[in-house]
Amino acid sequence: MNTVGQIRSFEDLECWKLAAGLRRKISLLVKTFPSEEKFRLSDQMVRASRSVTNNIAEGYGRYHFLENAKFCRNSRGSLTELQDHLMIAFEEKYLSEELYTELQTDILNCQKVLNGYVKYLLRAKLEDTQ
Repeated sequence: MNTVGQIRSFEDLECWKLAAGLRRKISLLVKTFPSEEKFRLSDQMVRASRSVTNNIAEGYGRYHFLENAKFCRNSRGSLTELQDHLMIAFEEKYLSEELYTELQTDILNCQKVLNGYVKYLLRAKLEDTQ
């Protein structure tokens, strides 16, 4: 376990932790969808949710502020894609309004924390060049 303020791995990043929790929820959710959605909506939702954490991890591994920020912006795009998929799932009545609202809130929280991390990376880049 890391001490307060220490980041030793992408797994220590709050944005990654939130996104990983969302990814697990999506994985469980799509298992309740009709079988005809297995290679359509379910697959797209799983891919988008995995893309969020994958890009955070890949950016972290680049050890370069601007590249890391670029991959985090890719993650943000995947979160927005996931929002659209959730809207479709809700319209198709594959999830309740309560669960839809909860997952949309989770996505917004992920976006806020990810935006904060991107701002940190861009500030760190500026400080690094001074």
